[in-house]
Parts: sequence; C-alpha cells; structure tokens
Amino acid sequence: MRTIDKHQPGSFCWIELATTDQPAAKKFYSGLFGWEINDMPMGPTEVYTIFRLNGRDAAAGCTLRPEQKGVPPHWMLYIAVDNADAAAARAAKAGGNVCAPAFDVMDAGRMAVLTDPTGATFCVWQSGKNTGIGIAGVDGTLCWADLSTPDPDRARKFYADMFGWKITDDTDDDPPSGYVHIQNGEEFIGGISPVKMRQPGTPAHWLPYFFTSNCDATAAKAKQLGAKFYMEPMTLENVGRFGVLADPQGATFAIFQSARK
Repeated sequence: MRTIDKHQPGSFCWIELATTDQPAAKKFYSGLFGWEINDMPMGPTEVYTIFRLNGRDAAAGCTLRPEQKGVPPHWMLYIAVDNADAAAARAAKAGGNVCAPAFDVMDAGRMAVLTDPTGATFCVWQSGKNTGIGIAGVDGTLCWADLSTPDPDRARKFYADMFGWKITDDTDDDPPSGYVHIQNGEEFIGGISPVKMRQPGTPAHWLPYFFTSNCDATAAKAKQLGAKFYMEPMTLENVGRFGVLADPQGATFAIFQSARK
C-alpha cells in the first residue's frame, strides 16, 4: 500500500463516477472493491459519495443531473495542475474545447472540464483542501488509464503540449502492437490504444483501470454483482492480466492484476 499526500502536476489525481442510480452503484462497488461509503450532502436532494479504502479517499460518485439527459453513466478522470485557469487556456490554444471554464469547488479546489481535439473528455484539478486520491497499490485503487481515440497522433501532440507528458511507442512487441505509453515525469501512468482495437463509431474516451490482486476472482465477483464484460480477463505476457467491463448502470472500466510480485 502507498499513501498519497500530494499529486504531481500531470498525474491522474481523482476519479469520479456519474451514474443514473447512485445507491445501486454504491452497493456494486463496495461489494466489488470493498470501498467504504462516505456520503456528503450537496443541497437538499443531492449527495456526493466519497469511496474510501483504509480510511483514505480512493474515488467518488454522484448522480447524473437532469440537464445531462442523454449522457450515459461514466467514469471521469481528473488530472492535477498547478493552475486550472491556465490549463483551460492552454487546452483551448492546443485545439481542445473548454466545456466548463475553471470554477471553485468550495474550498476543496478549482477545476475545469475539457475535451481534447479528438473528443475525449477529462477534468483538470487545482487542489485546495482536497488533494485527490490518497491511496494506491491495493485492490480497488486507480492504477492506469488508456485513451481510446480515432486520431492518436493528434491526441499525442495535445497531451504533450498540455501536461508535458512523454508519449512513446511500445517497442517491446514484434511486430509492433501500435500501443503508446504515457509517462508523466518518471512515472508511467497510462497509454493510447491502437486504432485497430477500437470499435467503429465509439466516441473517444478515457478508460480507467483499477488494481486487483486476483483478476479472475474480481471478474467472477463483478459478474455476481451484475456487471457485463466487454473483454473477459486475458493475459499480456510480462505485463499482467486484465479485463474490461461495465457496472450494472453501464459505466465502463477495467481491472488489472500486475505480473510483478
């Protein structure tokens, strides 16, 4: 287990579920990952759920609002920045779209909602009292994220300009897989999937991965809890074992068991 007190700029620092059935989602994820539930009232009818592990924040969840009609349940990734306003301006200059200009989230921090030039949505987070995810390396923690996009070259340039990410082709496979690695500073944090692996017509999106010490056992538990699998657990040699699934409301994510001991 690793505790996190501060996220480096450019790292994935928060992950938030927007769903159509928050109580059902809480039951699913607490059953799957052992997440503890910490509900925080937001106004007279809304509740923001902080999911916790070992007493530290691991993720969050909320209900899709009426004005988001037509938006499917989804996981949203947040990326740490020093200045949310500057990040939004940088995104616009780099060809992205500012869906929601920077705004304060009480005293927790400041954020903006952005879309890259290929259509994938993400948030940037300038921390205040809330620095973000506080735990890593145990079952149920965010461990990776893949970008699925119809235009990897355009996405590479955008994210390199935005966050200074080092984005390199995977050269371990023969023939080359087409997978691209994302490195923030010294840490590998995600990748860009090959276009050939995309389902035609699928919008660009980020796919979060949650760590598990036993992929098959977690997959079996997810099925018992009502999940639908898009890709059954499979093994990547010298990397690990992973599967892609959707919770009962339809939010898609992946589970990953590392080959490293």
